[in-house]
Amino acid sequence: MSLYRPFLDYAFHLIREKLPTWDYPIKDGFREKRTVTGKGKKAQEVITTSYALASEKLRQIRAAMVEGGDSLQVLNFVIFPHLHYDLPFFGADLVTLPGGHLIALDMQPLFHTPDYRRKYSDPLLPLFQKYRQQLAWGGDIPEEAKPFFSPIFLWTRPQKTEIVQTVVFSAFQDYLQAYIQFVQQAERITDSQRLAAIRLAQWKYVRYRAEKDPARGMFTRLYGQDWTEEYIHGFLFDLLRCPEMAPLATPPEKL
Repeated sequence: MSLYRPFLDYAFHLIREKLPTWDYPIKDGFREKRTVTGKGKKAQEVITTSYALASEKLRQIRAAMVEGGDSLQVLNFVIFPHLHYDLPFFGADLVTLPGGHLIALDMQPLFHTPDYRRKYSDPLLPLFQKYRQQLAWGGDIPEEAKPFFSPIFLWTRPQKTEIVQTVVFSAFQDYLQAYIQFVQQAERITDSQRLAAIRLAQWKYVRYRAEKDPARGMFTRLYGQDWTEEYIHGFLFDLLRCPEMAPLATPPEKL
């Protein structure tokens, strides 16, 4: 079993238990993709599998898992709310490479206003502080990325796999449980100005993530550029292609 399979199994079990869900469409060729890296005794099969659900308030609940032996294990798990709710995104990047583990866990905000922080970040600050004491800060992040993270962003590079299996897994469970509670409590937004702001915030986030996806290089080496770009834009960050985003087809600076 892969390092991150328990994370994926827990997430989908919890979501199905707490929310009515249905399958989110996954294009042909994305559900599973295989290749072999290395030669001879160093040959290693790499398998990328994709999973996706949807619910009344969540447009896309999706996961991409890469399994390529002990030195290549990746789970990218993201929840995208529907555009009629001001919910943050849930994001978990769990990565194991030859150099070690990289873990990022957050409820990525639509807005950075005091009201939004009080609603979605402040209630979880005690939880954040608990895990910050156990997980060392992972280091500086790019300046351009900072607007897309919240005050409860957990970012760490644990040296021991045991820490991933215990402390990181516990943090993942607690954060996801809290997020599902936010979803259950979320009320549909009807104010037109607020809805426009939500659409724009989601558009900015998804455009940034699609343009800066750190997995682009890995996927390109494994499966080629054409498949990679279609996977990023047609599955991982497909909001930009959704009909409801048509009014935002123009970059924000021109709106």
